[in-house]
Amino acid sequence: MVETIFDTLNAKAALFAIEEVFEARGGRLPVMISGTITDASGRTLSGQTAEAFYASVAHGQPLSIGFNCALGATDMRPHVETLAQIATGYVSAHPNAGLPNAFGEYDETPEEMATTLKEFAQSGLLNLVGGCCGTSPEHIRAIAAAVAGLPPRALPSRQEQAA
Repeated sequence: MVETIFDTLNAKAALFAIEEVFEARGGRLPVMISGTITDASGRTLSGQTAEAFYASVAHGQPLSIGFNCALGATDMRPHVETLAQIATGYVSAHPNAGLPNAFGEYDETPEEMATTLKEFAQSGLLNLVGGCCGTSPEHIRAIAAAVAGLPPRALPSRQEQAA
C-alpha cells in the first residue's frame, strides 16, 4: 500500500519502483493507493484535486484507491464520493477520528465515526473502510459493526469504464 500520499510525485516514484520490482520478479501483486487531502481546499499538499490525484496514479493499476488521514470522515466524504464516481477499481476510506484538538488528541467517538462511515457505505461509496490517526480498536469495532451486511460499492461495468 502506497499511503498517506500528500505529494503525488512521491507516489508516482513509489509506483515506478513497485513496477520495477514486479518486472524483476516476473509477476504482480495487488497495489493499494491512498492519498491525503490536507485541508478544506479539497486538495493534496501538492495542489491536486481528487480527480487529478486519481488521473496521476491510475496507471499503477491499483486494486483500490482512496483517502486516509488528515481529515475526519465528515470532511473526507466529498473526496471519497469523487473517487467512487471515477475509479475503475475498489475505493477505500481510512479517516482520522476527527481533526486533532489543541492537545493533539482526536475527539470523534467510535459511534460518531461509525455512523458517518455507515452513510458512506449506504451511499455505495466504499469497498474498504477503516481508520487512521486517533482511531482505536473500539473505533474499528464500531465501524465494522456499522457496515456489516451492507453491500460494497459496485464496480463500474466495462462499458462504463470505456465511456
